[in-house]
Order: sequence, then structure tokens, then C-alpha cells
Amino acid sequence: MAQEQVVVIGAGIGGLVAALTLAARGLPVTLVEKEAAPGGKMRRVAAGPRAVEAGPTVFTMRWVFDEIFSECGADLASRVALTPAAVLARHAWSEGERLDLFADPARSEAAIADFAGAGEADGFRRFRARAAEIYRTLEGPFIRGQRPGPVGLARRVGPAGLGDLWRIRPFTTLWSALGEHFRDPRLRQLFGRYATYCGASPFAAPATLMLVAHVELEGVWTVAGGLSRLAAAVADLADAHGAELRYGTGVERILVEGGRVAGIALTTGEHIAATRVVANADAAALAEGLFGREPARAVARVPPGERSLSAVTVAVAGRPQGFPLVRHNVFFSPDYAAEFADLRAGRLPRDPTVYVCAQDRHDHGLPDGLSGETPEALLCLVNAPARGAALPPEEFARCHDTMSRRLSACGLTIAPTARTVTDPAGFERLFPATGGALYGRASHGWMASFRRPGARTRLPGLYLAGGSVHPGPGVPMAAQSGRLAAASVLQDLGST
Repeated sequence: MAQEQVVVIGAGIGGLVAALTLAARGLPVTLVEKEAAPGGKMRRVAAGPRAVEAGPTVFTMRWVFDEIFSECGADLASRVALTPAAVLARHAWSEGERLDLFADPARSEAAIADFAGAGEADGFRRFRARAAEIYRTLEGPFIRGQRPGPVGLARRVGPAGLGDLWRIRPFTTLWSALGEHFRDPRLRQLFGRYATYCGASPFAAPATLMLVAHVELEGVWTVAGGLSRLAAAVADLADAHGAELRYGTGVERILVEGGRVAGIALTTGEHIAATRVVANADAAALAEGLFGREPARAVARVPPGERSLSAVTVAVAGRPQGFPLVRHNVFFSPDYAAEFADLRAGRLPRDPTVYVCAQDRHDHGLPDGLSGETPEALLCLVNAPARGAALPPEEFARCHDTMSRRLSACGLTIAPTARTVTDPAGFERLFPATGGALYGRASHGWMASFRRPGARTRLPGLYLAGGSVHPGPGVPMAAQSGRLAAASVLQDLGST
């Protein structure tokens, strides 16, 4: 190990976890990140006087980080302040149609019964049981394991698990499967939205994504300081274990000698020698040659038509009025099929679903320690196609108007004092070669999960981590990809 040198490209959560895990095992690790702070998509932006979390806002699957910190001799709860949420999210369709989901399934059942009738509450019970079954089937062989193919997954579950594998309905779309549990279209829409957590359409994503419901019902936590604080905590622990963290440092290319990785060349002209490189960049950036010709041949391209969704995000310092916001709020379009037809056609939805994260609020719904004169930190988000082009002023104006109309239809108005907008072109600048896609390849069709690259590549010494690779997008999954990349490095070192 003394002769080994690992370089990690990118301080997204996958790269941070890989760097931490390897440094904790005694390997010399250098992490380079072009931005000035760790986090990648877990970022904060300024909106006037407020700093707003402008990336992921929902923290689930806490066990992933509990295990990561424990394996590195630390305790997650002592380094990051976590508060369990009693209210998972508040959902609205109009000013008089509102439904809360709770961490307590009994409260959710009662709320659904009041909202849509006893039959729909029974459907929720059956749906919840199916989501748990799917999760239990996939956690060990898929989420925790290196990327399998379909045959490999069948081998991992073994003969006794083949029935479970068949029952998760991989060939059925999420929207179709939801129709077996819910007759009320609003509830199909609510639970179909889980497909967008990985940038997919519920009309094309597989029914296996029902597992997201189980993940949320197992617990949603609020992170003091936001998820960017969680990224900083992982970076701090990596630093404590001896990893060298270099921010504001861009990578020009990955160096290759004798058919294997030899290091990286920085945009400053400096070279860093390495025997192993973990690339925590979108796999599309590698495939498009942004890190050199040889690394480009190590991964498959993602055609533009197979990209996941992008988004238009508006980080706002403002004063909300009317609607009683909690931390997570969803304002649904009246026509979900039309919304996703617009996205599929490459245009912004004419009447979008809007997510609002009121970042100063908790279960009681009131801002913590804010006077009426202090603007709240809000993140508003609508899905957008990953076309990578800047929105013309008139199109952004239409987008702003449609967002405002959707919120107003549910009784919410926001008086902004400042705002910062990121559109698909902005995400393309942050994450080049993606077209602004935030989740890698779209999770459409039963084979989509098997098309994501795994930790190892065809180029010896080059490994991948991040939300565009196995086991998929989302903070805990991307963190898990960093664990898998580190495990691959350590296994390959053991074999040599």
C-alpha cells in the first residue's frame, strides 16, 4: 500500500465517501474539486441575505451514513445534527385539496381515508406492504452489492429469492402498478412522483421504484445546516484521516500509461501521479472525452434521448403567505400525463408540478426564530428536459408565471426579496456533458438500472462513483457508490 496513490476527482458525496473510506484504511488519497467547497449537487447558493440549499433537500436511508461513519471510527449523530420529521410532506392540488403524509403509517392511513375514502386507505396499506417487499428484495443483492446484470441479480437472490424477484414486477410501469392500489388519480399522482426522485417519468419507470415510498416511511430526517453540511462533515472526517482535499482545482485529463491509469493533469499544468483514480463525475463527462480519449473508451455514452430529467430551481429569500407551508411541499399539476408529455417533447411543462422546500420550517410549520420582517429561505423546483440550452427570457418568464399560477391555485403566494435561478443550461455548466440531466441515465424500462456503469471500468485503475453510476441517484445511493468504488479499489489491491 505504501507505493499506492489514489486520486479522487470530484467532491460530490460519492467522491467524498470514497476518499474517506480509502483514507481510513491507510491509503494516501488526494481529492481534487473544481469548486471552492465540497458537496457537488449538495450545494448552497445566495439569494440576497439568505443562503439556500439548492440541491437535494430530503435525507433518507440514514443507515448508509451511520455505517460509513462507524466504519471510519466516528458517530454520525455526534457530527451532524439530525431531527426526524413527523410530517413527510404536504401535498396540494387546489386550495381545498390538501393531504399530509406522516412518518407514522397509521396517521397517513387516517389522512388518506379522510381525503379519499376507506378503500384508498386500504390500498395504501397494500401499497406500503408491496413497497417494503421490493426494498427487502433489492437491498442486499442490488443496493449493497456491485452492479449485477439481470442474470447476476437472479444468482444473488438464489433459488429461494426468485419468487420475490418476480413479484417486484420489473416489467410493469410504476403508473400501471399504482393503478392496482389506488383508484383516486390524485394518489396515483402523489406516489408516482417518486419516479422524479431519480429523474424519471412515472409513465416509463419500472414499478420497482415503489421502494422509494418504503424508504421515506422508514424515516426522513432534517439536517441542521442542510445537506451541504452533511457533505462538509464527510469532508472533515476524510481530512482527519489524512486525505488531502484540494478545492478550486480543475482536472484537465486523466493520464494513461501502458494501458492503465497513471495520474491526472490539472488545469494549472500540474501533474499528480496515481495508481488508482476514482472519478466522481457524471459518467457522461468521461464518455464524451472531457477527461481524455482513453478514459472515454472506458464507459458507454448516454444518448441525449436517454438522459434523466433536469430542473429549473429558484432559490428565494421571500415571505410566503396563504398556504400553511411545512418543510416539504408539493403542488400538483391537474394533468400529470400532459406534464410528462411536455417533458418528453423537450419543453417545459405548460402547467407544472411545483416542489417548495421551506427550509426554516419543521413539522409545526412555523419558521424557527424568524420575525415577520425576515425573509424565509425557500427552494422552488419544477422538472425540465435535459436539453442543456439556456432558457430565452420569454420562456423563463412563462416558466415563472406558470409556477406562480400553480402555487396561487393552491392558495400560496410568495413575495420575493431576492432570487437565484438555475436552469438546465446552468446545470450543464456545473456538470458538463450532461445537458443538465441531474440523475445520469433515466430509469426508464426494466433494463435501465443494469445499464448504469459499475464501480470498475474497462480502463485498469479507473473507478467510478456518483449518482450516474450503480446503484443510482440520490444522496444515500451516491454515497453507497463511493463505498462500492472504495471496496473495488481495496479488493483489487488485495488481488495484486
